[in-house]
Amino acid sequence: MNLPKLDVQMSWWAMSGLNHNGSLEEQFEMIAEAGFDGINGFIPPSEEEEKWIRLLERYGLTLSVNAYPKTSEDMAQFLERAHQFGRVQHINVQVMRPFLTGDPAVQMLREISELSRKAGIPAYIETHRGTMTQDLMRTVQYIERVDELRLTMDLSHYVLAGEMHSVSDEAEAWFQRLLTRSAAFHARMSNGEQIQVDVGRQGEHPMTIHFERWWSEGMRNWLSAASEGDVLPFVIELGPPPYAITVDEYAERKSEISDRWEQSQQLQSMIRKLWEKVQLA
Repeated sequence: MNLPKLDVQMSWWAMSGLNHNGSLEEQFEMIAEAGFDGINGFIPPSEEEEKWIRLLERYGLTLSVNAYPKTSEDMAQFLERAHQFGRVQHINVQVMRPFLTGDPAVQMLREISELSRKAGIPAYIETHRGTMTQDLMRTVQYIERVDELRLTMDLSHYVLAGEMHSVSDEAEAWFQRLLTRSAAFHARMSNGEQIQVDVGRQGEHPMTIHFERWWSEGMRNWLSAASEGDVLPFVIELGPPPYAITVDEYAERKSEISDRWEQSQQLQSMIRKLWEKVQLA
């Protein structure tokens, strides 16, 4: 029996600066040897397609990609390109229309969902600042109006935007409603002031308990509706400077206060343990 499974991917963006002199294959090898199941990145340019396909096969890695449409037509074109490439597990979509709200926004989300269904490539809308889903309450309203809407949960954005130094019962209720539409996750922890914080080698950061709870609940929700062979993508996405907190804010902002590669592996271990617990519950 082909049971539903977890697919922990490493963000290609998050690899920036981690292996300055590494070749493309050395980057793939670094990701595979660390135990990741796949990569979240982009559709490679035509001249690199064969190399990417060869390396994905050699290292047994899956590939998800990111799209940044402003219109449904943009999304249709991206889906066509993804179909031509043929190795895309799912598309993570940041809808770059933060000021489009109400009925027009709902209509666009419905159109993207329908385009994805027709193309046969899953497309999940990411919860992200500066996009159509930048607001927690607005996004919950979207899921209440668009039954087919499925989300990539990057909850770090809502914790930061809401200045959540702690999590109130009211905020928790909104998160729980949102997590009923979990289709994929981006793993990053934030607090009420920074988008990306060091979780500690043993997850000592006080926000860890909240993110673990949300991720576990999202896993449970996903599993409750999963069918044989379904895959839950979980992308480790710790961005490079200036996304990462740096020491020297007045110069080039390149000196990070954390070991991003170590933190990425820490998050991977944390997520795999949560998955095991959810499966056994």
